[in-house]
Amino acid sequence: MSFAHLTLATQDVIASSQFFQQTLGWTPISQPGNINRTADWLDIAPGQQLHLLLVEGFEVSNFEAEFGRHFAIFFPGSEFTELKSRLLEQGAELIDPIRDTPFERFFFKDPNGYIFEVIDKEGYSPE
Repeated sequence: MSFAHLTLATQDVIASSQFFQQTLGWTPISQPGNINRTADWLDIAPGQQLHLLLVEGFEVSNFEAEFGRHFAIFFPGSEFTELKSRLLEQGAELIDPIRDTPFERFFFKDPNGYIFEVIDKEGYSPE
């Protein structure tokens, strides 16, 4: 079994898509023709996608946090400095972890308010 896709609601599909493209390098892919709302599909990794959907009046949950709902991704630790710069330039908020781990990681809040954990792919070892 593997991860197929993650769907995130947003009030601004274009801005959200641009944010993920410009910060994480995720690339647009074609989407099915049966979507009856503004949407964008991004390729995260082979066989893994992010689906962004317009939802009028959308607001994120108050439970977006390290000890709540968040999305964890692997990224090369050697590229953390550049990634953090891109995130800040694109309106993200960097968040320090609450819990120590034997590998490097950090959190960010995207412009929608979703929380993402970025884990050093090169230094990761399960605890």
